[in-house]
Amino acid sequence: MKSKLSELKTTISEVEGTEDETKPLFPGRAFISTVLDALDNKETMTGKMTGRYIQRAMMAGILVGVFFTAFWVMMGASSNGGPGLMLAGKVLAGTTFGWALVLIYYTNSELLTSNMMVVSVGAYHKRIGWLQSLKLLGLCLLGNLLGALIVAVILRFSTIISGAGYDAMLAAANTKLNYLNSVGGVGDLFVRAIFCNFCINIAMLMVYNGKLSNDFTKCIIMVVAVLVFTFCGFEHSVADSAMFLILGMHGVINAWKAILVIVVAILGNLVGGGILIGLNFATMNDERGITAEADEK
Repeated sequence: MKSKLSELKTTISEVEGTEDETKPLFPGRAFISTVLDALDNKETMTGKMTGRYIQRAMMAGILVGVFFTAFWVMMGASSNGGPGLMLAGKVLAGTTFGWALVLIYYTNSELLTSNMMVVSVGAYHKRIGWLQSLKLLGLCLLGNLLGALIVAVILRFSTIISGAGYDAMLAAANTKLNYLNSVGGVGDLFVRAIFCNFCINIAMLMVYNGKLSNDFTKCIIMVVAVLVFTFCGFEHSVADSAMFLILGMHGVINAWKAILVIVVAILGNLVGGGILIGLNFATMNDERGITAEADEK
């Protein structure tokens, strides 16, 4: 009896020793575990509660639409001042828009760009198939667009987007549409979309990694990430969709060109969030091979 108990303690000690040895090498295990848990919930919702999942995605679209509207109102308000006021307005507008990501996170809403990272990690660990991943992302995109459309329809019956704010939004939309006029422009749009979702998901990685327990710090990280992408003019597929829908209600947008911009932005976002963050951190924190080697020894 004592011999068996001793063997059991030895085995437990060896397992714990292996974990202690690999833990310093794979500090991202908490991040991977949290993401996979989140993925399980998303899979359950898209399979058994599709309507509610779309509702959550709609809420994310509404938040993006409202806060992006505020972004352009602020940009318009500062456009008539000097360079100093315009710079301050750009920083304030980007900081304000950043709180949309915070609210999306804390209301458990579903945003396409952050889900790109989640499904990439899940697909690498074979917790979700690629077809199921596309379904999850497709439903999320549908909900985000419906939410943004709701905001666009409501805004059409108000003067919130008017004057300098409307002019600033329209000028930005034309810039995005003009990317399609050349191969280099499409490449520019694609690269901006890559960096955009890299910013978004590096912030979400910090939030999910288990090392931050302070909500204020989490909020600051998310806000700063969004500030960086807005200040640099990176391209966010959902935010761009909201802007095109808002302007589309005024009949000033070429729908087909707008759709092409969104397609390119989605592909770029997928690289930035799905590959540079999702797959990259999934592979660098994959301790399965190390654990198997330790077990063989």
